[in-house]
Amino acid sequence: MQSKINILKNIKATYFIGIGGIGMSALARYFNNIGIPTYGYDRTESEITKSLISEGIKIHYEDNVNFIDKEIKNLPKNQVLTVYTPAVPNSHTEFQWFENNKYKIYKRSEILGLITNKYKTTAVAGTHGKTSVSTIITHIFKYAEINFNAFLGGISKNYETNLILSSKPEQAEFAITEADEFDRSFLKLYPWCGIITSIDEDHLDIYEDIEDLKRTFEKFASQINKCGYLIIKKNIEIEKSNFPFHTFSYSFNEKADYYAKNIKTNANYSTFNIETPKETIENIKINIPGNLNIENVVAAVAAAHIHKISENKIKEALKTWNGVLRRFEYIINTPEIIYIDDYAHHPEELKAFIGSIKNIYKDKHITGIFQPHLYTRTRDFAEEFANSLDILDEIILLDIYPAREKAIEGVSSKLIFDKIKNKNKSLANKKDLLKKIDKTKTEVILTIGAGDIGNLVETIKTKLEQ
Repeated sequence: MQSKINILKNIKATYFIGIGGIGMSALARYFNNIGIPTYGYDRTESEITKSLISEGIKIHYEDNVNFIDKEIKNLPKNQVLTVYTPAVPNSHTEFQWFENNKYKIYKRSEILGLITNKYKTTAVAGTHGKTSVSTIITHIFKYAEINFNAFLGGISKNYETNLILSSKPEQAEFAITEADEFDRSFLKLYPWCGIITSIDEDHLDIYEDIEDLKRTFEKFASQINKCGYLIIKKNIEIEKSNFPFHTFSYSFNEKADYYAKNIKTNANYSTFNIETPKETIENIKINIPGNLNIENVVAAVAAAHIHKISENKIKEALKTWNGVLRRFEYIINTPEIIYIDDYAHHPEELKAFIGSIKNIYKDKHITGIFQPHLYTRTRDFAEEFANSLDILDEIILLDIYPAREKAIEGVSSKLIFDKIKNKNKSLANKKDLLKKIDKTKTEVILTIGAGDIGNLVETIKTKLEQ
């Protein structure tokens, strides 16, 4: 461990293969902010890459070794930190160039671990919910003036970034990060406080089955500092009997160590109390509605509570929390049209998100535009996706966003479409989508998915406003 930390201290430049990814971009921002020249490649231009460039990071979009900056090539190899995301295949030309020229190449998760393991880190794990919970904790810490760094898996709307740094980042006492289960990445983390929000069957290209997934979450939890804490959603079944640290449960409104009571919610905000092991925190208000958001706040408050942040600081921070880009994000909110965008890409996430919307807008027609994410996930959960989407009044299915995967024969959005019982359903490609929306009852419109559906939001917004 120590030798690797020394390598981090000696580097003179960093190069990120896949720099536009949400986790990669936070690390790139970190090195750029501490004064280390940062470069990178990504397949496509995005709002994230444009933002990184505006911050002084050099990026190109063609897999071509001739575009790797001369400063990288001229430095001694032990002074260059090369980082890649598992979404980049080993056949990638630039990856092979670094490998063939004997550079040390690290996965994103390794570097995140090397940075955050120096601090008393709060790491939020879960097949869904981790971005919102970690961002809420970050906002509470920031409001309470805690000396910390945060590496987020989404863009905080309060700060318009996925990286929050102390004024002197390397002297921070605490860190907050997401603990990503994909590729077992979170096993590189050794947190002081670990949070587990959910363990739903997913990533079956990585895990054998749900039991393998649970065992890996248990392994993550076992790496929490023995003097630290585990905060885990009630009814998640993992083996906890041998854990030496303190364990707290939380839930939405079911009795647990931390849970919400006296909940009042409408289309604009929610108010509630949170019961803790020692006291009741009364009259909490958040300006983002939905039961799912209340549950995420309960988990975040549990983390703030064990860090001894005062009740008043917690409440005041939550009043000013603006949410996360593409997480239950209101794009249009008028009496005529409600348009909400969300990143949900797993059947359980869809069910929770759509359920929250139905609860808020009981008497309105709700149309969901869903873009499946990954061929393997579509293949493995087609029936579950169909069941979750059936809650909607109308369903429009886009083509699958492949991300890192190659097409699988016989797997398309039609696999889900054929299993949806609701007759008010249709298939569409992105070019035809606006025409489909023209024929839709536009009371409540949802765009849902983790792919490039987010790039359509402004276009859809303009269309709806017309």
